[in-house]
Amino acid sequence: MNKLNVKIVINFLFKNAIYVVLVILVGILAILNPNFLSINCLRDILLQCSPRAIIALGAAFVLITGGTDLSAGRVVGLTAVLSASMLQTAEYARRFYPDLPQLPLWLPILLAVLAGLTIGLINGLIVSKFSVPPFIATLGTMVIVLGINTQYFDIHPNDSQPIAGLRKDFTYLGSGYFFNIPVIIIIAVIISIIVWIIFNKTIIGKNMYAIGANKEAAKVSGINVGRNLLIIYAIAGALYAIAGSLVAARSGGATNRYGEMYELDAIAACVVGGVSTTGGVGTVPGVLAGVVIFEVINYGLTFIEVKPSWQLVIKGAIIVVAVAFDIRKYLAKK
Repeated sequence: MNKLNVKIVINFLFKNAIYVVLVILVGILAILNPNFLSINCLRDILLQCSPRAIIALGAAFVLITGGTDLSAGRVVGLTAVLSASMLQTAEYARRFYPDLPQLPLWLPILLAVLAGLTIGLINGLIVSKFSVPPFIATLGTMVIVLGINTQYFDIHPNDSQPIAGLRKDFTYLGSGYFFNIPVIIIIAVIISIIVWIIFNKTIIGKNMYAIGANKEAAKVSGINVGRNLLIIYAIAGALYAIAGSLVAARSGGATNRYGEMYELDAIAACVVGGVSTTGGVGTVPGVLAGVVIFEVINYGLTFIEVKPSWQLVIKGAIIVVAVAFDIRKYLAKK
């Protein structure tokens, strides 16, 4: 093999490193336990990935602008509780709202999405109008949302009891099948396609990349940075809310602890999937591959009976290595 061919191969592997790592990881797990490649295992991984992919796509919007959203997991928890509290069966003994009539399925989910969108707007407002660093702004809203969710969850007669007895039309979204395909996977695929279109075919997407690449240059070129950040954070909040409703539908219930640490998993999946921590870089396929990699790690290491403590060590090491490579690429460009 001549030098030119070697260079082509190296460039290909470098540009597609995330997919190469995924194939190698699956191959190693399959060698250790051939049952890992069974249809049931692959289906379970995709089921676990679906809501997390939606959360990661929301986080990617913010990361590409050069920000960080730490409120994602708590928005997931709040919207899971909101949607579940209004979608219990009439016969369930411990209804959150005993006198609430049976609402159409779309209404509580819409209210949850509006709640997530509102939190996203607040994040965007704090970041864009008051110039608060995104890390600090979303750290504050993360704590506030947890407090609001805990207060709501403690309303009488629920009194902080896990919400259960969810309607079948709601749980169908999380555990039902459409022509032998899990509905939750179909929803995740549809949302991924919509996000890809926003990233690549809309003005919001182009402005998002421009803001992340160089905010000052974006301002000079006529981009309304503040307005675009408001829209981007709002979209992210809405995506977290959709994921929250799906998490409740899939588990058949909800508590105020849902969504805990989801934001870190989402950010890690984005970074591993090629979304730059410095902004301006990231793709939908890369984010989805990052989500799958982390879920393969979670599921695969459990499958081969690796202790949970070692799983955390491995995940942490992957995050550090991914960010280190990202920073090196950024410094090399400068």
